Amino acid sequence: MTGPSSAAGSVATGSVLIRSVRPYGEGDPVDVLVTDGEIAEIGTSIDAPDDIEVVDGNGAIVLPGFVDMHTHLREPGREDTETIRSGSAAAALGGYTAVFAMANTAPVADNSTVTDNVWRSGREVGLVDVYPVGAVTVGLEGKQLAEMGMMASGAAGVRMFSDDGKCVSDPLLMRRALEYAKGLGVLIAQHAEEPRLTVGAVAHEGPTAARLGLAGWPRAAEESIVVRDALLARDAGARVHICHASTEGTVALLRWAKEQGIDVTAEVTPHHLLLDDSRLQTYDAINKVNPPLREERDKVALRQALADGIVDCVATDHAPHAAQEKCCEFAQAKPGMLGLQTALPIIVETMVNPGLLDWRGVARVMSERPAQIVGLTDQGRPVAVGEPANLTLVDPETSWVVHGRELASLSDNTPYESMSMPATVVATLLRGVVTARDGEVTR
Repeated sequence: MTGPSSAAGSVATGSVLIRSVRPYGEGDPVDVLVTDGEIAEIGTSIDAPDDIEVVDGNGAIVLPGFVDMHTHLREPGREDTETIRSGSAAAALGGYTAVFAMANTAPVADNSTVTDNVWRSGREVGLVDVYPVGAVTVGLEGKQLAEMGMMASGAAGVRMFSDDGKCVSDPLLMRRALEYAKGLGVLIAQHAEEPRLTVGAVAHEGPTAARLGLAGWPRAAEESIVVRDALLARDAGARVHICHASTEGTVALLRWAKEQGIDVTAEVTPHHLLLDDSRLQTYDAINKVNPPLREERDKVALRQALADGIVDCVATDHAPHAAQEKCCEFAQAKPGMLGLQTALPIIVETMVNPGLLDWRGVARVMSERPAQIVGLTDQGRPVAVGEPANLTLVDPETSWVVHGRELASLSDNTPYESMSMPATVVATLLRGVVTARDGEVTR
């Protein structure tokens, strides 16, 4: 597959001595020396020049930097809600070193002019590696395939395509996209929603929506597309990725598809692991998201599937919105929630604290697997000598309280307002350069 390497980004490599950290939370604290953007030495009481930058980890856990396959940076077109700079800041503060920016911008990222500009803007900011996601269809209209080849061969080297926010619902068009993607060596990521089953839908179809008088979004709308696309990928010999899996039925279908040897992967969002549709009682549109918050049994199934590897990874679906787009009637509000700075604490709350994942498991679902799925060779690498110094330091003991206006995003539409969150990102390093530290970005 053609495309840029993260190492080609604009962040200069650096030399840093990280004192007293525990790789993957295991063993006694060690020092990590970073030179020229790589881990040069791991040991105790490492000597280093007096003028080298020192980060005191105070026993923090060190993990490979996180990779988010699914975020919305809103630039170009909605810079009032987020920009590449503000979204990159939120990502760095959340422990991320690479993010994939979805195509539903204005104009849509359905051509190399837009995708290359997003790529270059991300490099200029330099806080995380920003990879543009190209649209599958022109204008996200689901009628004509976009020029995926041009985007893949452009400066951005686009490696993932998605109409996220909309489903590629035409099965013949989706088949052609998968066949085209196989030839290019790129990935199609599907927003699984049969649109004819969700006309007017605003909440999960179940007892809560019925009681509140909200139009229901059935599980079958997601699951029917998941199984259809698994079969299309099988016949095309292609890869397909399922965005924001949200139902226990999807889990069962993913398990079946993988047992058949179909090359299908899937992500789950932190909010679908933590929240359910009981939050809709207040009609507060902060809880409106697509796919919708489901029921308790879906949440339980998704957690176990992530632990078992049936669902491959965590992706935030970070979706900033202006206040007027959320402070309105539930049915009229735009779906979406902030997610970059709260993702790790929610994984700790839902997966680590209950014993479903250890810290190596966190590295797997938040860094290693997403990097593998999208073909990033210098992200999601082990914390080991000779590896790129894309790193995240985590204090698992210090909690913090979420306040939307204090987050780095230009928007504040977080459903976790005033919640206490476990675990804090102490510092983030991109190729040896400290991009965030003690709650502040450094560039």
